[in-house]
Amino acid sequence: MQEEERIGAEGLLVPEDTYLTSGVHIGTQQKSADMMPFIYKVRSDGLYVLDIKKTDARIRQAAKFLARFPPGKVLVVAARQYGQKPAKLFGKAVGAQVFAGRFVPGTLTNPQVEEYAEPEVLFVTDPAADQQALREGLNVGIPVVGLCDANNETRNVDLIVPTNNKGRRALATVYWLLTREVLKERGELKSDEDFAPTIDDYEASL
Repeated sequence: MQEEERIGAEGLLVPEDTYLTSGVHIGTQQKSADMMPFIYKVRSDGLYVLDIKKTDARIRQAAKFLARFPPGKVLVVAARQYGQKPAKLFGKAVGAQVFAGRFVPGTLTNPQVEEYAEPEVLFVTDPAADQQALREGLNVGIPVVGLCDANNETRNVDLIVPTNNKGRRALATVYWLLTREVLKERGELKSDEDFAPTIDDYEASL
């Protein structure tokens, strides 16, 4: 049975309303063929809506996957303004490296670059905005986890987390959940109630 099919029995990571009010499901007015399996419907205004059950399942899957790696060997990249704060908070909480803002070319491929890093897994906030990092991750042969919107091409992303990757609240929600779930997977957090930060804490300011 697929993980997303089990969610009906075990419930979502957060109430459905939390996903909906955060706009996690709000896609774009363009879609890529790659993202078709994650699209729930098309609204009358032409906006593609993502399936939050699949988003929820992939957040669980991504957390399990990322938790397997030594914390310092996880590299999170967020060029988009609204992704930078939640990415930094995620990195601080789980011990991952974070590149927020412009990604310096050669970071993964050129040992002469001051920012040079040798991660074992790359996590991109948007495969389009973070394409330089994505390209370098491909070059060095490390797996890539990506937050992917309805219009993203995903051929170089190994584990897709379908979500609105442009909205402030959506990015805060997904990163907040990933933080909580990674810590739970590692055994560093016993229950959801023990996780003190809120989605508000993860949301970038205007």
